[in-house]
Amino acid sequence: MRIIHTADWHLGRRLRGIDRTPEIAAALQQLLKQAIAENVDAVLIAGDIFDVANPPAYAEKHAYQFFCGLQEAGIPAVAIAGNHDSHARIDSLAQLLSLAGVRALGKPRCSADGGTITLNTKSGKLCVGAMPFASEQRLLDADALWHQDETERRSNYREVVGFLFEDLSREFRDNTVNILMAHCSLDGARAAKSEVSYYTRDKYLVDKESFPQSAQYIALGHIHIHQQIGKKYPAYYSGSLIQLDFGEAEQQKGYCLITAEPGEKAKVEFKPLMAQKPLKVIRCKKANLEETLEANQYHAGFLKVIVEMESPEMGLADKVREICPQTLVVEPYYPEMQLPETPTPATINPDNFEPLEEFKNYYKNRLNTTPPPAVLTEFQNLYNQQKETSFT
Repeated sequence: MRIIHTADWHLGRRLRGIDRTPEIAAALQQLLKQAIAENVDAVLIAGDIFDVANPPAYAEKHAYQFFCGLQEAGIPAVAIAGNHDSHARIDSLAQLLSLAGVRALGKPRCSADGGTITLNTKSGKLCVGAMPFASEQRLLDADALWHQDETERRSNYREVVGFLFEDLSREFRDNTVNILMAHCSLDGARAAKSEVSYYTRDKYLVDKESFPQSAQYIALGHIHIHQQIGKKYPAYYSGSLIQLDFGEAEQQKGYCLITAEPGEKAKVEFKPLMAQKPLKVIRCKKANLEETLEANQYHAGFLKVIVEMESPEMGLADKVREICPQTLVVEPYYPEMQLPETPTPATINPDNFEPLEEFKNYYKNRLNTTPPPAVLTEFQNLYNQQKETSFT
């Protein structure tokens, strides 16, 4: 049996005002063509189909076009909600999606309530224990949320997730290919920093030891870097479908192709997809800025340019974009400097406080130079606007 594992599409994603949906849609079309070419038996989507809970209609259109393409090819799919998706929305669409051969789950549930899905594929039976993203508020009772400290809640959360994983594996049989799919953050996973940090650390970290031994493959979503977590369990993140942010710049994106048969260890291959607009981070010094930009002016994707400087320079972003208009981020970098001791609030006399003079002092101490007149004028204008607003 051959299965595609994909996740973290984030349809509707925007980066610095640029809509990334056309790139994601192009990647989905590649994925569909490869699913047909590889003659796969099923496709698993491990959450974060959309970037926001209420996605724009054009983003939904591309997801449904992909699902309809699978149906036309006779390829069933199982999809779960991630932390970016609306659980209620996915569950409300589940019956309609089933008409396209997609079994969709929005909220976590036990095996007996539909959490374990068995598909009759052309190569045999596939059993999927599906675990959508589970928020702390959804899994823990009111007593735990109100009366337990953070350490106790974290332990309680892990115990409940472990119980659900075990429960979802109860339908696994010797004559089926058995896969656990979950949208979660595993302890030890390497994050891309483009994920929502609140849901990737501390209380939302899941222990690898909670995985059932009977799972031949564990299909994970949520972390955007493709990786295997440890060697003991066949647990893999497929990674995001495109480079979503500059923390993922120059990373190869794609999907996992799993080959498995009942009772045997699954074989896993990472299959790359071609990026339409690859992200790239350029680092240079002010002295070689133009030379570096000219070497990258024909880059097909988007750029982030980090320039090491001794002091701020007016019009830096305009200068960069004049040569490389595809630059989305221009970030000046000032080498670490020894800062003087900051006076405590008690030593500052508010009656003698002069904002412009304090700004000059800060600028001099921080950057070891005098602020240009244009910067001082802009600071004074901003201060006056803020002062007027505070008294209205």
